[in-house]
Amino acid sequence: MADDNPSREDEQLEEEEEIDETGYKSVKDAVLFAIEVSDSMLTRRSSPDPKKFQEESPTTAALKCAYHLMQQRIISNPHDMMGVLLYGTRASKFYDEDENSRGDLSYPHCYLFTDLDIPSAREVKELRALAEDEGKAREILVPGEERVSMANVLFCANQIFTSKAPNFLSRRLFIVTDNDNPHGDNKSLRSAATVRAKDLYDLGVTIELFPISQPDHEFDGSKFYDDIIYKSSPNDPEAPTYLQTDSKTLTANSDGIALLNTLLSSINSRSVPRRAHFSNMPLEIGPDFKISVSGYLLFRRQESARNSYVWLGGEKPQIVKGTTTQIAEDTARTIEKWEIKKAYKFGGDQVSFTPEEQKALRDFGEPVIRIVGFKPLSALPFWANVKHPYFIYPSEEDFVGSTRVFSALHQSLLRNKKMALVWFIPRKNAGPVLGAMLAGEEKLDEAGVQKFPPGMWIIPLPFADDVRQNPETSLNVAPEPLIDQMRMVVQQLQLPKASYEPLKYPNPSLQWHYRILQALALDEDLPEKPEDKTIPKYRQIDKRAGDYVLSWADELEKQYAQIAPSGPKSTLVKRSAKDRASDSADGGGHAPKKVKTENSSEGIESDVRLHYQKGTLSKLTVAILKDFLTSHGRSAAGKKADLVDRVEEYLEQK
Repeated sequence: MADDNPSREDEQLEEEEEIDETGYKSVKDAVLFAIEVSDSMLTRRSSPDPKKFQEESPTTAALKCAYHLMQQRIISNPHDMMGVLLYGTRASKFYDEDENSRGDLSYPHCYLFTDLDIPSAREVKELRALAEDEGKAREILVPGEERVSMANVLFCANQIFTSKAPNFLSRRLFIVTDNDNPHGDNKSLRSAATVRAKDLYDLGVTIELFPISQPDHEFDGSKFYDDIIYKSSPNDPEAPTYLQTDSKTLTANSDGIALLNTLLSSINSRSVPRRAHFSNMPLEIGPDFKISVSGYLLFRRQESARNSYVWLGGEKPQIVKGTTTQIAEDTARTIEKWEIKKAYKFGGDQVSFTPEEQKALRDFGEPVIRIVGFKPLSALPFWANVKHPYFIYPSEEDFVGSTRVFSALHQSLLRNKKMALVWFIPRKNAGPVLGAMLAGEEKLDEAGVQKFPPGMWIIPLPFADDVRQNPETSLNVAPEPLIDQMRMVVQQLQLPKASYEPLKYPNPSLQWHYRILQALALDEDLPEKPEDKTIPKYRQIDKRAGDYVLSWADELEKQYAQIAPSGPKSTLVKRSAKDRASDSADGGGHAPKKVKTENSSEGIESDVRLHYQKGTLSKLTVAILKDFLTSHGRSAAGKKADLVDRVEEYLEQK
């Protein structure tokens, strides 16, 4: 018999999913860095490219990665937890010096430098000092004489996650090391570490390895870490941000110090906040044939948002808790909630609805993705993608075997180059839309790190009212010499290997906003000007393509001189007031009438050319335009806009 009352654990799990400022679920993330401290990890290594990387040790590089990640997420993801665990150190520490909340628990050669918690400004400063070899760094970053047990390290991480983030939906352990065989041939230690790793995965913690190859030895994960690093997370296997990376792929082209940027970019890619739009939604492939999927928003404009208001009128800043009170406009008395009614204006009257009726008006059924048919990919025009797409991935929670069926559908759509038309209701009280469900292939970067996982994309299709017709335009093809020279200009401005990555060009206004908040929080000097990576590199552009642009400009002048109009002379004669008066007298005193010139080819020619010079060809009648085109052997069929285009084209060639 099912329990109607949800357990406390279920309530806590729901609390870890918060609704962000855009109205979507944002999954909290708990990340614990486990960085090895050994003689080889503390040895400074030089880089083959001294312009980009300075000489420093892998431990320092890893600490800087943790510092930069903490620095970024303390503002952009204020609810995420981060911690730094150093292992292999001479000193041992596994308790909070201020609270001493963990009692007498101790793990040899494990130093919990930053406890797993929401980072504070003080912790960010301390981690920066440690990464820059200041103060405590000389005392803490001292390798121990004895070899550390990986079973103790993993058990220590287990205790940290259990006590600090017991109900987080996303918990990950980042291990940074250059020792691919920490226990050698000791089978008992290897077996103990394997058991502890299994305990972490059963707890829902994902272990991810960041291996560093030594100058004379390439990291080999098969010696030890393949037994404790699983290829998927049992707690959240459908998460698109979970990236699988082979240890050899990550270090094949790295020298240890160059791995700093690889680590930072890889960690950032694995730490992107997931915007869960819906979870465990049924995907109906046919009658009584359903699987469950979860949906995410991988592409969305990120804007600066105020998380809270701060009151500065007291001795120290305090976060403001806002309250809203509705009052009557005439009497200023407080209005109770039951007194408020909502109404719609219809025919001059107000039609009121109860909350239940309003809810029923917006009810189009339960959230669902229902396949209604299949079409070839060529039937989907490019302009149909007018809204942000949804990425869906299979989930095994409601229907066992969903991953296998989803994979079969995914491969079938890719192989046959088809798309599925779906009836899509993303969440309750949302309006239904028709969407195109496309299969997306997995994409990797040069280092073999996954950029986009394989899955399905749902593109909401526009309704007829959402599509506007493009204005009619007449575009003339440029001469071949201009096209050839412009091709040279474009070739000079292309990036090598088509390496344009939009993620490398952050929003300058958003980064400036975060930079100011960071400076205020960490007591740093305020920056003078923002760093804008979107500004073109004018000097480099001029160096690469400047001569080609000038040559193209000279060719443009030559081509224009050949096709420019010669300036036709007007044959109209201005009549004097005396002549107009004489015409009026001959006509018996009637008002002078405008003489039509449709039958005079000379008058039509001069009239059309005069309007062409003034740019007012559209004011001429259709009859005049047709007579002009017919007299010059041009087609006179079509609408007025087509006739005007043909007249302009003819006169431009003269």
